[in-house]
Amino acid sequence: MTNFKPPIWRDNRFWQFVGQFIAVLLAVAVVAILWSNLNRNLRQLGIQFGFDFLKQQASFDIGETAINYRPTDTYTLALWVGLINSLRVAITGIVLTTIVGISAGIARLSDNWLVKNIALIYVEIFRNTPLLLQLLFWYFAVFLGFPKTAAKISLWGIVGISQNGIELPWFTLSPEFSALLLGLTFYTGAFIAEIVRGGIQSVAKGQWEAARSLGLKPGLVMRLVVFPQALRVIIPPLTSQYLNLTKNSSLAIAIGYPDMYFVASTTFNQTGKAVEVMLLIMLTYLTLSLTISIVMNLLNRTVQIKER
Repeated sequence: MTNFKPPIWRDNRFWQFVGQFIAVLLAVAVVAILWSNLNRNLRQLGIQFGFDFLKQQASFDIGETAINYRPTDTYTLALWVGLINSLRVAITGIVLTTIVGISAGIARLSDNWLVKNIALIYVEIFRNTPLLLQLLFWYFAVFLGFPKTAAKISLWGIVGISQNGIELPWFTLSPEFSALLLGLTFYTGAFIAEIVRGGIQSVAKGQWEAARSLGLKPGLVMRLVVFPQALRVIIPPLTSQYLNLTKNSSLAIAIGYPDMYFVASTTFNQTGKAVEVMLLIMLTYLTLSLTISIVMNLLNRTVQIKER
């Protein structure tokens, strides 16, 4: 027998490699052309590309800061303040929206007519109205509609609610932060509720019946048998909702909450460094999104069925 090798151009793997190589060349060429056009346009405008402006004095105040900041500090510190404010909203929002979404999703499947329909009304209203409209409602109609600090509403002698926001014994939440947080939480929670409902309904009826045959109460059936299996269906779309919440937090500028986008916009207006500032914003949100994706993918692996 003779070992016959077909020509390389008849090998599918060769053409797959060639296709990928050409795609990479085209991508590099497009980036190079765009970069060349950018540099040419900046030179024509008399603008030099660079990030030296980050060392300059910011000269603007930020209404809400979690770290020490003064207008005499640099743009770098100002952007850090905005980033921390964005992280406060994103992390707190993810926690709260998970609680609201899971609760509403389970309530949608309740045997109690009142509970089921309250959850249905919540989902349909918050899911089908624009987020920006909801943020404006929470800020102007709710928080600015509360009495002033002198006549604040007191709940259990611990929580105070007024036009200045929500006052707790260990810190105070501004009306801008509170409105943004509630808007993102209830809006995203409505989508998560439907994800949870679909995930629970994807569990085979035999699993429910088997759990009940063991004498488990409905709450234990859900917590120990059904919900852990539903997580395999819930987590992938849940990741998308967490990403949406993080990116939607940039709407904070509409109600004056100084997040990353708010501070970056002010920086751009003062320095004229549009390209550099946009790159920083893109890099920031890309990093946040990739971090969330990595964490959720790791969580997704832990709930998948492992074949022996």
